[in-house]
Amino acid sequence: MSTRVLIVEDEPAQRRILEEMVKRFGFDALPVASALEGLELLKRPTGSAIELIILDLIMPGMDGLEFLEKLQGIRGDLPVIVQTAQGSIETVIKAMRAGADDFVVKPVSPERLRISMQNLLKVNALTEEVKRLNKKVGGAMGFDDLIAASPNMAHVIRLGRRGAQSTIPILIEGESGVGKEMIARAIQGESERAGRPFVAVNCGAIPENLVESILFGHEKGSFTGASARHIGKFQEADGGTLFLDEVAELPLDMQVKLLRAIQEGEIDPVGSRKPVKINIRLISATNRNMIEMVKAGQFREDLYYRLNVFPVMVPPLRERKDDIGALTEHFIVRLAAEEGRKVHGITPRALAMLKAYDWPGNVRQLENTVFRAIVLCESDMLDVQDFPQIASLVEGYEVSLPPLPAPTPKPAPAPAISHGAAVADGVALGIPVVTDGGHVRKLEEVEADMIRLALHRYRGQMSEVARKLGIGRSTLYRKMRELGLEEAAG
Repeated sequence: MSTRVLIVEDEPAQRRILEEMVKRFGFDALPVASALEGLELLKRPTGSAIELIILDLIMPGMDGLEFLEKLQGIRGDLPVIVQTAQGSIETVIKAMRAGADDFVVKPVSPERLRISMQNLLKVNALTEEVKRLNKKVGGAMGFDDLIAASPNMAHVIRLGRRGAQSTIPILIEGESGVGKEMIARAIQGESERAGRPFVAVNCGAIPENLVESILFGHEKGSFTGASARHIGKFQEADGGTLFLDEVAELPLDMQVKLLRAIQEGEIDPVGSRKPVKINIRLISATNRNMIEMVKAGQFREDLYYRLNVFPVMVPPLRERKDDIGALTEHFIVRLAAEEGRKVHGITPRALAMLKAYDWPGNVRQLENTVFRAIVLCESDMLDVQDFPQIASLVEGYEVSLPPLPAPTPKPAPAPAISHGAAVADGVALGIPVVTDGGHVRKLEEVEADMIRLALHRYRGQMSEVARKLGIGRSTLYRKMRELGLEEAAG
């Protein structure tokens, strides 16, 4: 769903102009003719989807300043751009003090309005992301903080909220990358253990000889290399939640100790003379078919039924494609900020392509794909050409690639070069460095071939080409002009 923008403007002609501008920028426009009508719209259930307001200050009845005051009690978090024909400092100060975030002077410049909208939406999204991260770190993330609005996730959230109200062991099942840990964190965040330790352990990533020490801890001198006492993950999670991801990967001998820890509420650190009492909420996760593993003798049946008291199945991303748009926008905001790139969104055509793909790697694959696209992107919006791998796999989409460099005839053999140079038969990395007569080629000729090779290998993405060649983009463009390579860039 596109970003919804509320336009509060009493003049019909100006309201229509703003509506067309907002639509041209790729947003959904909701125009109203008065401040009172705008407040009523915000109070409705559909008002929660509005993400930005464009507000006229001078209106009959309730003016813009009064609207801003009343807005604080309804949706004080909404970014507001005020517009006025009175561009005085006093007017701007009053509006800012009342809660406005930016202002524009009539007649509004489309480019000025677009930049203001994009900046405020980005700041607001980053603020929400910071809040989400703070909740995640503080163990207070709830289901409302998840991006899971598709119908197929409603059952997962309903089950998760029920499970959060007790200390019952929960087993979260689902393919790799669907977000099982996020579900586990939301369960903790809505339970009585919210704010307490949340300790996540990937059982499949622990070396087999270290599993017991990492999970249960060890005493100093209990084995070679144990130079100090170590607190295991169970004790780290005491009073909070222990999340065992990929629990099916635990060795059989560790499964016995895990079963005892669950049954008795105590653990035996390696080398300890007495057991240690623990108080944890256990949540496990797996992407394996554990019933088949039990039948094959690869997983203990008694432990399986101890873990699988309250199962929660998370559907793959291909079965909840309604979430792809919101997830993509979320990743764009976070990753663009991390990379320092001015990418504000994604075009409708590119988003339609992402929704047409099946995503075998689920949410994790989508995140990595958006990350790569942001690095490739040369504008402020992700488009189809920024997803070449996905475009090649979805019918109806294709990305034009730069032309291949012209084939170069194989040169005559040249004398061997010492000092470890990567040269064979007068060719370095596929580029000839000597002429047919055995003489060294001119530096500018070799340089031109290197640029052609980089343009082809990095699909004409000029930022990436410049980065790999170790030069600035302005230098790259200058060299291409000097060497006559503009056509090679496509």
